[in-house]
Amino acid sequence: MSIAQNQPFSAGDEHRIAAVTTLREIALAAAAPAALRAAIRVGLADEIGDTPVPVADLARSLKVDAGVLERLLRNLHCYGVFAETDGGVVHTPTSALLREDHPQSLKYWVLWVTEPWTWQLWPHLEEAVRGGGQHLFEDAYGADFFTHLHTVWPESTEVFNRSQTELSRITSAAIADTLDLSTARTIADVGGGRGYNLSILLERNPQLHGVLLDLPAAVADPDPRLRPGGALAARARVLAGDCLERIPVEADVYLFKSILEWDDERTVTALRNAAAAGRPGSRVLIVTNLVDDSPEIRYATGIDLLFLLNTNGKRHTKQGVTRLVERAGLRFEGVSPIKPLLHLVASSIPG
Repeated sequence: MSIAQNQPFSAGDEHRIAAVTTLREIALAAAAPAALRAAIRVGLADEIGDTPVPVADLARSLKVDAGVLERLLRNLHCYGVFAETDGGVVHTPTSALLREDHPQSLKYWVLWVTEPWTWQLWPHLEEAVRGGGQHLFEDAYGADFFTHLHTVWPESTEVFNRSQTELSRITSAAIADTLDLSTARTIADVGGGRGYNLSILLERNPQLHGVLLDLPAAVADPDPRLRPGGALAARARVLAGDCLERIPVEADVYLFKSILEWDDERTVTALRNAAAAGRPGSRVLIVTNLVDDSPEIRYATGIDLLFLLNTNGKRHTKQGVTRLVERAGLRFEGVSPIKPLLHLVASSIPG
């Protein structure tokens, strides 16, 4: 550090002042997700329609403190979440995504990544850096993350399932545009949640039959199109199971969308189970957001650290996921973008 950098601030020190401002903002960044969560939980986003609403009126209808609500909004305004006009508070394109009825709603995804357990985990990041993160959650809670989630935090399980459907609504059309399934007759959507993504693929490919495979809590309430009597029921099967134990489906295509974000051993196990279930030539497709080529690098690196803490998982790099595919005994065939946010990692079961 130069002597000049050790001197007190003076006129013309804009870069040094900017560095101080940036660091202070990062250090207090936890206020933003806390504010987002509070806004959702009190019903703020759903209370605001297409016209401005005065803060006092919002406070009365939501039964909250007007002064604190104004302070909450002041913080969110800094991030482009809600805006203030002469007539009151209005939505911005960003805050509108917190409405449950928005077609690209992220309400439940925001709740998922700000659930109470996340605030309990973040202080363990130092421990993970020092020790590697292995078994961190199990040591703290006595069970693996998803076992604990389903038994101790069942309401959070519901938030998770809804959040995954929200993400599918945003990405499924692009996935269907990218995947060439014209020669496939069967597809297994492994860890496919409630089946929104599978439903889109079946609608786009009328020759295709699909199996939705996920844990019992995920498939207990599947997409209406997949249920008995649903529009796609004749070409769909909903199956409760754990891909880390076994994939009891023979298919032309095995799709893993945004689920192979565990530690390396479990990722390889799931891929090996697909290889064991399929036939030579069956395709194994991974849809993910690669961290080293992500258009959302702050999101990708942030969720990577959260995965580290809850499942000892990770967001993969291209080199890393290629190595895991090959470890699983699959034939790696390449990586291509699914614009604007995702990547397709293609592989197949060798003959």
